[in-house]
Amino acid sequence: MDETVNSQKTLADPGTGATDTLGTDFGNYELLEEIGRGGMGIVYKARQKDLDRIVAVKVILAGRLATTEQVQRFRNEARAAAQVQHPGIVHIYEAGEVRGNHYFVMEYIAGSSLADVASTAPLDVETSAELISAVARAVDHLHSHSIVHRDLKPSNILLDKQRRPYVTDFGLAMMMERLGDPGQPAAVAGTPNYMAPEQAAGAIAQIGPRTDVYCLGSVLYHLLTGRPSFKADSAMDTLLRVMEAEPPLLHRLNPSIPAELETICLRCLEKQPKKRYPSAGALADDLDRFLRGEAVEAQPPGFWHRVRSWSRRQPACAARVVGLAVCALIAQLRYQLVSSATLAVHLGVMSVLAAWFAGSMACQWMLGREQCAERGRWIWATIEVVLLTVLLRVLDALISPLVAGYAVLIAVAGLWLRERLVWAVTAASVFGYVLLVADAWQRGVPFSSPHWHLVFIAVLIVLGAVVAHQVHRFQRLSRYYRRG
Repeated sequence: MDETVNSQKTLADPGTGATDTLGTDFGNYELLEEIGRGGMGIVYKARQKDLDRIVAVKVILAGRLATTEQVQRFRNEARAAAQVQHPGIVHIYEAGEVRGNHYFVMEYIAGSSLADVASTAPLDVETSAELISAVARAVDHLHSHSIVHRDLKPSNILLDKQRRPYVTDFGLAMMMERLGDPGQPAAVAGTPNYMAPEQAAGAIAQIGPRTDVYCLGSVLYHLLTGRPSFKADSAMDTLLRVMEAEPPLLHRLNPSIPAELETICLRCLEKQPKKRYPSAGALADDLDRFLRGEAVEAQPPGFWHRVRSWSRRQPACAARVVGLAVCALIAQLRYQLVSSATLAVHLGVMSVLAAWFAGSMACQWMLGREQCAERGRWIWATIEVVLLTVLLRVLDALISPLVAGYAVLIAVAGLWLRERLVWAVTAASVFGYVLLVADAWQRGVPFSSPHWHLVFIAVLIVLGAVVAHQVHRFQRLSRYYRRG
């Protein structure tokens, strides 16, 4: 008796809130316990009364309050899963409605999920390759039935007690012929940590089988390294990284990963769909070659591809390296061609540029380590303002276009998406410029009207306010999506 009451208390009615319950009696099914919850529904372990077997029952999350659109999407999920029969895909038995609650019944997989087994530490190389190969075969079967899953992630891959994987959760699955329909909404759908760049951009016309190949590569990356390929403080920041950045190289996170398997994974994670494996089956074939010790189809990237990947993986450092190299070249040409350029000034400029380069390398190293990444951002921003001020002093360039560097640093600070950091860089830039003006005045160096300097300081403050405001708006939007 007590056990029945307790189970009823845990089975919240998704349509009316936690105060009401579905109870254990749900039509032909006895609901035993909640085993999963997602954006579309709640999954219960249940007993089918007439056949006396254990099944999984998924009930629409909105319950009796579900809109027509939500019900249609829920039915589409059941329909997509029911169209395929494969040993690596969870079977759908039936769909229906009980007391206004739409549901469908699935095969019950007694075990765990990839998310559970990968939550503590990376899996070994062979197990990871075997699991993703099996999942890729199942996904390839989906594609042969013109279905794109669009939400492959560790929590949507179940494992039975023998560690056999099963693909489930077809809430975002879509028929391929509908993907090219211009009437389809360009909404971002999926899980940011595992979705493909074309999904993150809402480019629905580009979504296809290679989108699922990217998701499979993301899952493989997680299994091998113990973390997603992209992760950030907010969902929107993660989406930006998916679209623009490169993930850390796998062997940097787990040195035991063979180069061949890393190459396979990185081919799946190419930004351009045409550079990925043409199908999930081709990915499975290459993983099987790796497991047999044969040469894999995926080839290591060429020199220029590695350069582009590095620049996307470390855009801040790459931009500084290019900028400092250009500045060093200009400084060298000026010293060689301009007769008034003195050796002392030239050495001072080159020393500042060398310090700037060394500081950028050190800060980039800090960004690559989670425990000191935030500190690295602040140190980097501070160093750059200080070094720009020193450079302007060495060149005695208070009245020159080089002072626009302060405005550039304020704008660049906005890319860190930290409002306080933008204000800190703005304050440091104003302070640095005021120091230069005071130093020039004390040395009796002639300069233009004080009004010009006041106008420039006002411009820096206004620019800082604009950039900080945009970052604040972005952060508010990120918090909204995180709550959603």
